[in-house]
Amino acid sequence: MATPLTDQEKRKQISIRGIVGVENVAELKKGFNRHLHFTLVKDRNIATPRDYYFALAHTVRDHLVGRWIRTQQFYYETDPKRVYYLSLEFYMGRTLQNTMINLGLQNACDEAIYQLGLDMEELEEMEEDAGLGNGGLGRLAACFLDSMATLGLAAYGYGIRYEYGIFNQKIRDGWQVEEADDWLRHGNPWEKARPEYMLPVHFYGRVEETRGGSKWVDTQVVLAMPYDTPIPGYMNNTVNTMRLWSARAPNDFNLRDFNVGDYIEAVLDRNLAENITRVLYPNDNFFEGKELRLKQEYFVVAATLQDIIRRFKTSKRGDAARTSFESFPEKVAVQLNDTHPAMAIPELMRIFVDIEKLDWDTAWDLTRRTFAYTNHTVLPEALERWPVALLEKLLPRHLQIIYHINQVHLDRIAALFPKDMEKLRKMSLIEEDGCKRVNMAHLCIVGSHAVNGVAEIHSNIIKTDVFRDFSELEPEKFQNKTNGITPRRWLLLCNPGLAELIAEVIGEDYVKDLGQLKKLNDFVDDAALIRDVSRVKQDNKVKFAQYLEREYRVKINPSSMFDVHVKRIHEYKRQVLNCLHIITMYNRIRMNPTAPFVPRTVIIGGKAAPGYHMAKMIIRLITSVADVVNNDPVVGNKLKVIFLENYRVSLAEKVIPATDLSEQISTAGTEASGTGNMKFMLNGALTIGTMDGANVEMAEEAGEENLFIFGMRVADVAELDKSGYDAMLYYKRIPELKHVMDQITSGFFSPKNPDLFKELTDMLFKFDRFKVFADFEDYIKCQEKVSKLYQNPKEWTKMVIRNIAATGKFSSDRTITQYATEVWGVKPTDLKIPPPNEPREVQYHRPLSAG
Repeated sequence: MATPLTDQEKRKQISIRGIVGVENVAELKKGFNRHLHFTLVKDRNIATPRDYYFALAHTVRDHLVGRWIRTQQFYYETDPKRVYYLSLEFYMGRTLQNTMINLGLQNACDEAIYQLGLDMEELEEMEEDAGLGNGGLGRLAACFLDSMATLGLAAYGYGIRYEYGIFNQKIRDGWQVEEADDWLRHGNPWEKARPEYMLPVHFYGRVEETRGGSKWVDTQVVLAMPYDTPIPGYMNNTVNTMRLWSARAPNDFNLRDFNVGDYIEAVLDRNLAENITRVLYPNDNFFEGKELRLKQEYFVVAATLQDIIRRFKTSKRGDAARTSFESFPEKVAVQLNDTHPAMAIPELMRIFVDIEKLDWDTAWDLTRRTFAYTNHTVLPEALERWPVALLEKLLPRHLQIIYHINQVHLDRIAALFPKDMEKLRKMSLIEEDGCKRVNMAHLCIVGSHAVNGVAEIHSNIIKTDVFRDFSELEPEKFQNKTNGITPRRWLLLCNPGLAELIAEVIGEDYVKDLGQLKKLNDFVDDAALIRDVSRVKQDNKVKFAQYLEREYRVKINPSSMFDVHVKRIHEYKRQVLNCLHIITMYNRIRMNPTAPFVPRTVIIGGKAAPGYHMAKMIIRLITSVADVVNNDPVVGNKLKVIFLENYRVSLAEKVIPATDLSEQISTAGTEASGTGNMKFMLNGALTIGTMDGANVEMAEEAGEENLFIFGMRVADVAELDKSGYDAMLYYKRIPELKHVMDQITSGFFSPKNPDLFKELTDMLFKFDRFKVFADFEDYIKCQEKVSKLYQNPKEWTKMVIRNIAATGKFSSDRTITQYATEVWGVKPTDLKIPPPNEPREVQYHRPLSAG
């Protein structure tokens, strides 16, 4: 058995949050006062907490700038292959604390702020979340940027600088109400506008055939203004760039069409162009075909590809700028995060063929070798299909190119499978039934050299079901890349107590190599570690309970089990199943108030897409049940239900470390991966879940006996689909389920409006695609097992330690290493760029292994 670290080794651990040097602290205080004075034009007499936050943010940013410039110089000089991650969403959350951690400044900043007589936590709370994403897909992109910088890859994130991010959710009278998220109203200290790199993007117009080829003419131009945000790696001085585009009207926008009298009107019309980047579409797992959304998708890829090509042409190894595109795929890798940036494929073809005058076959070969595509969902309603009529109006040249791509593709299929019209129909990029549409997933598959799902089970479903014909045609193209999370934000930042404890036991190298957590297996029976892990969890629970009491005025029992279900509200994520369990527990307490009961605080949080009526009804049910349960004196503090308002990244950082039980209960075969499940596991929560998404691999890593697995597997769901799912059978057979459904139907939870939940109950009985009742019985039994184990704190904590020890695979560093080596053709490097206070010459004599 490994021995714990000595006192001397433990003293080294403080470097996990950075070393406090007297000079460091003095310099930070000086920078803080300078920014308060010169940047914010305030003194301590009139400064507000927000001013203090901005002063600190600018001070920390000063430490980024030298490294940022030096990293970009380094890439220019060494000319590595560059990776471009294209995503319509980057759910970044807050930046201050993450930056302090990655630069090793946290302890010094804490000390400086303390000496200035200020409260660090209060300042951190002043920062607005950059809510530029809906959920998993956008947060994954943010974790990936962190890992790419930490692994020393020359990588760039490209997306949209939405003026309004994901809406703020308020709960009024139990209903979700949306408010605009004006996250930029106080300014954003982390971004740098780059008007000098502003680029034109074209829309509408028509195609003219000329001797020199096709020409897209009479277009309307919108300008794309880049804003750059630095992305620091962990303790390696690498600072990469996230570039987000904002739409601007050109100066002559509409003015030429107006006489002097209409000048004011013409200037007001500039808004039409600038609306493109005004607001994030708040839909998760649902495709909404609106012209503005297609404009956003094309806007980001058109600006990005111009930028990529400019950088490709100006990168030097020697003095000559590049003129040949032969080496383009050797120098450029573009990852499409779902189908949202799919228009990049026809756009790159347009640039190569129409502007750079390459022949079609050469251009197509280069394009396919450049792009790779990640699929994020198997839900049919989430797959993008754009009407041909809309593409013809908005992007006429691109539609021609898509038709040509499709023709060449179908000719190949027809040659391989003569007379198989059904295969041609299924594999075409154009869907003919009803309204003619372009299937964007098919475009991505045909136009990429690699296609991946985001968990083993999801990648298999893609290969054997959703894209089966494509995978049979080119099996080598299809891969799996199980998602991951960055341990910097999701452990060091949000759970410092646990991070320090782990460092004391196994050393701090796990922060960059999460696989080292396996060493904790040697300490599963160590009484001191069991006590310490339990204490850290209890501290986190007490802190979160105080937060809940402040925000919700509900008295929380911190020794109750914190049972947490936080994610987007969607039928397939089955918050309803959780709700049925809450009512079942409530009924059991009422029926027998003196029987032993393991106290629970059930916390459910998440946003429903504004147009998703059923998801909003689910929220209404949860809040109605909470009202009844929380105000029933018979229940007391045995059971409390909280709907967590406005769930977002900064709230996740509070709730996840305090969680005992993580709910991951989607119908098997519907959740692509999930990353919340990984965050909970890393932070010492146990999982109750179905064999779906990454839960399957979590069970593989930790041993199925260390998770609470219940319910149908994918094969069972398929079998039930075949035989026909009849909700009534379960209702009649299971007395507790019948009792719960009768209460909801009769208005027990909505006495003023007994029919309030009629649509919801109709859905559950008549057309529930996600088969809630089929898993009800097994879920309740599994929850009983959870309660039983919770009564034995020592065994519970041992299971927690085994789970933490098994989390290594779920680091985004591992995911990105696999993308780098298996998709992008680049190698991670642990090369450390010299910091700004050292001479930079030395770096160029060392080989770069990143491409």
